[in-house]
Amino acid sequence: MLLMMCHAYTQIVYHDAARFPLLGKATEATGTRYERFPDSLKNISRAPLWNLSRNSAGMAIRFRSNSTKIAAKWETLGNNHMNHMTDVGVKGLDLYCLQKDGKWRFVNSGRPTGKTTQATIIANMQPEEREYMLYLPLYDGLVSLSIGVDSLSTITQPAVESPVRTKPVVFYGTSILQGGCANRPGMAHTNIISRRLNRECINLGFSGNALLDLEVARIMAEVDAGVFVLDFVPNASVKQMQERMETFYNIIRKKHPDTPIVFIEDPIFTHSLFDQNIAREVQRKNQTLNEIFTLLKKKGEKNIYLIHSDKMLGDDGEATVDGIHFTDLGMMRYADLVCPFIQKLIKKK
Repeated sequence: MLLMMCHAYTQIVYHDAARFPLLGKATEATGTRYERFPDSLKNISRAPLWNLSRNSAGMAIRFRSNSTKIAAKWETLGNNHMNHMTDVGVKGLDLYCLQKDGKWRFVNSGRPTGKTTQATIIANMQPEEREYMLYLPLYDGLVSLSIGVDSLSTITQPAVESPVRTKPVVFYGTSILQGGCANRPGMAHTNIISRRLNRECINLGFSGNALLDLEVARIMAEVDAGVFVLDFVPNASVKQMQERMETFYNIIRKKHPDTPIVFIEDPIFTHSLFDQNIAREVQRKNQTLNEIFTLLKKKGEKNIYLIHSDKMLGDDGEATVDGIHFTDLGMMRYADLVCPFIQKLIKKK
């Protein structure tokens, strides 16, 4: 009882998150820690793509602590805000704890108050050792991040490798893949899939900018991945697919001759039932994807797979916020479709 009373009145001490492992990066050659592109692309990539690469989508900090409370201080790059996504998802944090059964359990989120935030995420816990994962903002970047624990406690390196970091799953895609519009960072579907597979996932999602830029393929090709997932169709035009898709694929395949590469169709967006232009566009893009995929197979390409999207969002029309971007329900349904597929491919290796 005395120990608990002492803990109740302790001060929070902050520790730079740079001390702890950072998951979800394709390269370490970044200008600052919480960016996704190598600094060498700063004046090479298209400006919108480069700016989005500074968002920390899919990244997470792993640590261990016996603290009775967990807090955080963070400063975002842009203090971004969108009218169809929560600020927690855009620029907040999301804390998970590893349970005895090996599953990750949501603890609470760190809700942003502006460009700089200081927040207690959880308090009044028993002072016992726990493994934590802190997911970073999906639609903003970080200037700095510190993790707060009470002054009587310790904060150390993780003692358990979860998720497993060897042979990560590398995803390339659009605003949906980047996390639009999950309520909180842990609900981006790449993060859901990572927890379900117990495998590190790398999120190379770029809102409105999955246009098959070849430098992204080169970044992906540098990762010793277990599976590559290509989910660019919502952004790439028919013309871009016809011009770049095979080249993009070949850049990855040349360095990874046997690694499974998965293509995913355009979602059947919920408002395509009413908007005939959208319906025609989805049909035309998916037809083009299937044609190029079939051509690759005819050329003798192996270990390539195509996931059809007809069952991706269910049939009730309830899985998006605006007809396009996924709610948490949409993210879960995507994971339900894709996760078993990837699981089989990992087991084959």
